[in-house]
Amino acid sequence: MASRIEDYAVIADRQSIALVAKDGSLDWLCLPRFDSDACFAALLGTPDNGRWKIAPEGEVRAVRRRYRPGTLILETEFETPDGAVTLIDLMPIFGQGTDVVRIVAGQRGRVPMRMELLLRFGYGAIVPWVRAIEGGIEAVAGPDALRLITPVMTHGEGLSTVAQFSVGAGERVPFVLTWSPSHLPDPGYVAAEQALTATEANWRAWSDQCTVTGPYREIVQRSLITLKGLTYQPTGGIVAAATTSLPERIGGMRNWDYRICWLRDATFTLYSLMNAGYFDEARDWTLWLLRAVAGDPSQLQILYGIAGERRLPEVELDWLPGYEGSRPVRVGNAAALQLQLDVYGEVMDALHLARRVGLAPTEAGWALQRTLMGYLEKIWQEPDEGIWEVRGPRRHFTHSKVMAWVAFDRAVKGVEQFGLEGPLERWRAVRDRIHESVCREGFDAGVGAFVQSYGSKEIDSSLLMLPLVGFLPATDPRVLGTVRAIESSLLRDGFVARYATHPAVDGLPPGEGAFLPCSFWLADNYALQGRTAEAVDMFERLSGLANDVGLLSEEYDPVTRRLVGNFPQAFTHVSLINTALNLTAPRGPAEQRKED
Repeated sequence: MASRIEDYAVIADRQSIALVAKDGSLDWLCLPRFDSDACFAALLGTPDNGRWKIAPEGEVRAVRRRYRPGTLILETEFETPDGAVTLIDLMPIFGQGTDVVRIVAGQRGRVPMRMELLLRFGYGAIVPWVRAIEGGIEAVAGPDALRLITPVMTHGEGLSTVAQFSVGAGERVPFVLTWSPSHLPDPGYVAAEQALTATEANWRAWSDQCTVTGPYREIVQRSLITLKGLTYQPTGGIVAAATTSLPERIGGMRNWDYRICWLRDATFTLYSLMNAGYFDEARDWTLWLLRAVAGDPSQLQILYGIAGERRLPEVELDWLPGYEGSRPVRVGNAAALQLQLDVYGEVMDALHLARRVGLAPTEAGWALQRTLMGYLEKIWQEPDEGIWEVRGPRRHFTHSKVMAWVAFDRAVKGVEQFGLEGPLERWRAVRDRIHESVCREGFDAGVGAFVQSYGSKEIDSSLLMLPLVGFLPATDPRVLGTVRAIESSLLRDGFVARYATHPAVDGLPPGEGAFLPCSFWLADNYALQGRTAEAVDMFERLSGLANDVGLLSEEYDPVTRRLVGNFPQAFTHVSLINTALNLTAPRGPAEQRKED
């Protein structure tokens, strides 16, 4: 069985990412891109689905791990009766996205070690052909080739490659795994120690640019490094998470592929990057966004591939038993085909922000934005699947209408603040009609709160966004009532659920963990309402859920006290960054977004 989600750390080279457990087992890796087929898939199955474990052969008395400061270079220290060793894991950053380097460094005594390598291409389904080569082995299946180079003697055991060796104090034993297309010549491999030095310097140069100060600098910087690790460097796209199909409830079927870029995250991501001093990454993300959404506005999707791909067919991998039996295992995401009106608001909001801070020329993308607004003007009154991508019937979701209002509000500001050409009075009129519609149909006087959808009595934590996007002030009685209703019905054990899950709403069996971004949004609302002590308490409780190396997943199960959902989750780390800045900066993202 795979390790607990919180027992994983990640290493990355800004083109792909690997999950490494506390026991030294690398259980998840897709090469050469985040969304490629996995060559190690034990995370969603068993070791026979592929893993790479390096660990002491005998008893392990204690395990400690950390990242080297400012990097994604992982160090795991094993204490044994014979001594201590440190396993150093990294993916070198040289622009190729091909290598994984593991170095075993002796600390004390002499420790017997064992390496076990099970390569399985095609998400654990394909056993490759393996042969010995100079300095190691080569494994080939179809389009993929992997070569392991090490000074340690290896041999085959069944369908795996193993090695037994020992490491004494001061000794260092390297292992370098290199991917390449199988039809091309051997690309060679990196020298492990040189790769370690160069990669550490590269990460430190990047992380030292962080401008955040104050009591939360360390956890914010770690979240920023995690975001960078989830960024596909060639295009600037940021994947939602490193994994697919980690369940929102252990044993359940709410298991989705998050190795994809969501438009919804755009504005949050831009604020978090820019307020921390990372304007290059914010610019690259903006340019990715413009490229991805270009085209017929009726074909706007809620999510795209890391290079802007539109076809993301959802397929179930029936040979994988799933994380702790959570099936099905899915790759691709059928939500790409849904209508979600809120993404128009996120796109317009993000491009307005980019324009305001000079990330893109004033005219860049404006023709596209005008076209999007013309289409949204025709469809904003239609029902949709909403922010939570429900697989039940379409509804008039209140949050979707609010974000349609955001789209027209930012279009109006494009004309008013930047002198861009557009039908100003018509956009103002549509903006006013949407606002009136939401206040009339989306607010239930009997409940005393805005509700999930028109005519519903359900409460939904997406409505915490109303003051954060400037739709209504945080102190408006209707917003205060909505926050109270969310506290009453969705705040459980100090954490916020998205909504009350049941098949009538989302077409799926009930049950999931608390959605961590929503919990951060509640802290943001507290901060805007002047409830500072409660905001700080909420933030510190949430940030305290991060594992020993500062990583968070999508959700948290307060009953089992476990992280659940895909991991690490970009949206969670973005939300953490923004809430930390809302609490410590003179003018945080929440104030900026509602005013600008």
